[in-house]
Amino acid sequence: MATDGKLKTVYQTVGVVVLMGGLAWASVPFYDWFCRVTGFGGTPNVAVAAGDVLDQTIKVRFDASKERGMPWEFKPMQTEMTIRIGEEGLAFYEAYNPTDRPIAGQASYNVAPYEAGAFFSKIECFCFTEQVLMPGERVQMPVSFFVDPEIVTDRDAKHTNHITLSYTFYEIDLPEETQAALDAQKDAKASVN
Repeated sequence: MATDGKLKTVYQTVGVVVLMGGLAWASVPFYDWFCRVTGFGGTPNVAVAAGDVLDQTIKVRFDASKERGMPWEFKPMQTEMTIRIGEEGLAFYEAYNPTDRPIAGQASYNVAPYEAGAFFSKIECFCFTEQVLMPGERVQMPVSFFVDPEIVTDRDAKHTNHITLSYTFYEIDLPEETQAALDAQKDAKASVN
């Protein structure tokens, strides 16, 4: 009888560990989804197109940084622009791979002040996909966006006169198809020699 109680305790403990592990695994994608939907933490929305355009303007500043150890050079092509609220803006960032090897990167982003995050919508962005730069490759990457006109009536965000869009690039593993193509090129060179 005592063994049944111990076995039940073991099953309950394993169940709690599995449940906690599952919750920990799901917390990152859930938090990311929550931030995108609500604009919490300065996370901008993703939109299909801009809507109404107001006569009021807002200044958008652009910032770029890299995770420690990321060998790329990364910078905004413009430091700021003034656009009408609701108008679609287009900005460019430049990335350069000064190394002798291909490097894949992914950009994370946020908006400051945080209150403006729910009203800053990106239509198209290089941050939506991973980027691969070959040795010595330099690219200009666009981001199209608009500031939702509802910002002017929001209790917390209506006094916002500038928004800063920040990106941080970090290195990721090369995509499998890119790595396979590079391996095939190495094999072809080796068979020729």
